[in-house]
Amino acid sequence: MMNNPLLNRYKSGALALKNRIVMAPLTRRRAGEGHVPVEMNAMYYAQRAGAGLIIAEASQISAQGIGYMNTPGIHTNEQVEGWKKVTAAVHEKDGLIFLQLWHVGRVSHSLLQPDNALPVSASALSGGDYITTPQGKKPMEVARPLELDEIPGIVDDYRKAARNAMLAGFDGVEIHAANSYLLDQFMHSSSNTRTDRYGGSIENRCRFTLEVTEAVCAEIGSERTGIRLSPSNIRYGMNDPDPAGLFGYLISALDKRNLAYLHLVEPMLSLDGHPHMIQHVARHFRSLYSGTLITAGNYTPETAREAIEAGHADLVAFGRLFISNPDLPVRIALNAPLNEPDKDTFYTRGPKGYIDYPMLNEMPSG
Repeated sequence: MMNNPLLNRYKSGALALKNRIVMAPLTRRRAGEGHVPVEMNAMYYAQRAGAGLIIAEASQISAQGIGYMNTPGIHTNEQVEGWKKVTAAVHEKDGLIFLQLWHVGRVSHSLLQPDNALPVSASALSGGDYITTPQGKKPMEVARPLELDEIPGIVDDYRKAARNAMLAGFDGVEIHAANSYLLDQFMHSSSNTRTDRYGGSIENRCRFTLEVTEAVCAEIGSERTGIRLSPSNIRYGMNDPDPAGLFGYLISALDKRNLAYLHLVEPMLSLDGHPHMIQHVARHFRSLYSGTLITAGNYTPETAREAIEAGHADLVAFGRLFISNPDLPVRIALNAPLNEPDKDTFYTRGPKGYIDYPMLNEMPSG
């Protein structure tokens, strides 16, 4: 494709990208013992270092933050050492890599928690779905509401996780405030029925997210801090009668903080029956955010190009296409065929469906 804006370099603040193609954070559940990244993870990310930016998979900021088996963490020395292998492999290929910081809140189960404690959230509510545990699939439990005096400790866990990420060699971090996890649970009225300073008004419900953002920025610099939001998220019982007002307030507040970027997720599920939800998220909020904006959500190379050309975003994140096409930027540049992802291997444990997708130069000729 001639003059494809996806292939253009991009410079803003501390970001200096070789193209506008971002690898979205993708949970693959292939960490080693102790939730430590291993050599296979380093190979996986190095294969995809042609992206302008890699956002590495969500990694729990504490033992309490876990919700899925075999996911990596960033709260122990061993995990930091494991991630060093990943960042070194990506940097050797001239790649740029951020780490997504994660606390799942109620999207967990006591069988995954330290001392089999209940998962925590904004309020005593369940997400109404199922969680895979060492004993098989279990219904989500009613979470324990966080006490006021516990919240500063979790803010500090995010801060320490950001510091650990920099020690591990990452170029920055992304705060995961999307997709029904802890920070999102505080923001939505359907999951937050608190009556203290973290509940009720939009300002109160956004307080936790902004406190985390401020703590991370203070620790590693705002120019190395991004954040991900999903304003039209309806997974795990999430819903809000005024997402435009809620996220309009939050994004306007984030715009004042000189972040590396704002990462917005387009609707991933049908919004039928949710008429107040926002159909085109990046387009709706673009005018409120003056910094770098990443859009994500089932993009093809063609629709991604259109989003850049229309000015709806500066960068486009691809998820599943990066799973099956480690050399995705090369394929976009050449308008080459794309491998189809194998959904059956998204969360399995071995190399199959992880590091064995062929590059273009490995494809059979003729």
